[in-house]
Amino acid sequence: MLSKAKTVFNEYPRTFWTLTGTVFIDSLGGALLFPFFALYVTQKFGVGMTEVGVLFAILSGARIVGSFLSGALTDKIGRRSLMIYGLIFSAGSSLMMAFIEEMATFYIAVVFVGLLSSLGGPAQQAMIADILPEKQRADGYGLIHISDNMAHTIGPMIGGLLAGISYILLFWVDAILSVITALVIYFSLPESKPQKSEKQAEESLGKIMSGYWRVAQNGVFMAFFGIAILMKLVYRQMGTTLSVFLYDVHAVPPQGYGWLLSLNAAMVVLFQFAITRKTSKYKPMKVMAVGTLLYAIGFAMYGFVSTMLFFFIAMAIITIGEMFISPIGQSMVARFAPEDMRGRYMAFFGFSWTIPSLFGPLLAGIVMDNYDPNWVWYLTGAIGLIAAFGYWQLNGVIEEKHLEI
Repeated sequence: MLSKAKTVFNEYPRTFWTLTGTVFIDSLGGALLFPFFALYVTQKFGVGMTEVGVLFAILSGARIVGSFLSGALTDKIGRRSLMIYGLIFSAGSSLMMAFIEEMATFYIAVVFVGLLSSLGGPAQQAMIADILPEKQRADGYGLIHISDNMAHTIGPMIGGLLAGISYILLFWVDAILSVITALVIYFSLPESKPQKSEKQAEESLGKIMSGYWRVAQNGVFMAFFGIAILMKLVYRQMGTTLSVFLYDVHAVPPQGYGWLLSLNAAMVVLFQFAITRKTSKYKPMKVMAVGTLLYAIGFAMYGFVSTMLFFFIAMAIITIGEMFISPIGQSMVARFAPEDMRGRYMAFFGFSWTIPSLFGPLLAGIVMDNYDPNWVWYLTGAIGLIAAFGYWQLNGVIEEKHLEI
């Protein structure tokens, strides 16, 4: 095993492993805080899931605006600077939220959090595509996913313990880890942006922003993007609605929810790389379809079961689906994107996460507050089935058009 690990390590450049390390440190902060964010809001401000849904919608709308700007700046000024700025702003915004006492002020703060904390995401994804050749990207994104999930293996457990003492500790630790990550990037990670022609270098920011129209004109990519929105509308419920549902309906404490997330992360750490190497041999859209079908099954189970054993089984099914989807999905975006537009393609694809957050938690909150909460999971399962069918059909379109994707 050690020999195999050494072989894999030597396959990738040092800069890739440095980036992987920064992903771990920063993700640890998010894994401590955000699984308990909905619980924090409902308990501190005494509001229901409908208000939490509005909050996530505001956050996501602001992130869309911030990501549009970030994707363009990533292609114009580079990856490294945007990642550092994003981390510093993330640290500041995390502390700002910790000390707000009024819900109305919290809404305003979330706008700034969304605008500023989303700066680094497209830059990070573009840097991975810069560093690795195409044949290594799926495995590379898989290794990044493992690093992220190593953080999520221990983060929710630690976060659950800290939340039992004080939710404020979660915000402080998240901010400190963001600053540490920024320092590592500043001292250890070189810029990776490909060299541009003189004409490209002189392009204005407005001209670069207009490049998003070129992204939108890529019909196959837009179909892929639209299906991803449905798929992530399903997955998003794990980090927003599930914790409150388990607490309110089944009396599962924050620590129990943290163990579920730790199972998810631990499975990814143990099995992601092997699964990615197996699934990369098959048609990527068919792999995405199978993974999304597993999402539909796993999330729908939460509407039918009521014991911790079956909650863990449902999470295991969801995690297998995630290991099919995540690395291949991200590497597909790198294939779609021309070299000089990687930042904008990554930013655009990032909207497939933020758009579901505009209305997903809100709709789930309305259902939970006014109807049978189990309907959240019945509907989630149905949407997952539609998305799985969409990926399968998109594979047929790609084969019919003989596209090299």
